[in-house]
Amino acid sequence: MNVSARNLIPGTVKKVSIGMVNAEVVIEAAPGVEVVSVITKDSVERMGIKEGAKVKAMVKATSVMLVTD
Repeated sequence: MNVSARNLIPGTVKKVSIGMVNAEVVIEAAPGVEVVSVITKDSVERMGIKEGAKVKAMVKATSVMLVTD
């Protein structure tokens, strides 16, 4: 699969919490660095997403803001 998005974060599925409609998928991008995605329960089942699976988180945003103290 090819996509035009540049913001692809590779990682490993650490945890999948399935609800009635949606599922929360926790991806470990690096030791101690997690990305959390909420997707439909149907998508988790259709894509076969399970703990330990290698995935890429695709981030689509028109801007990324930085904050300092």
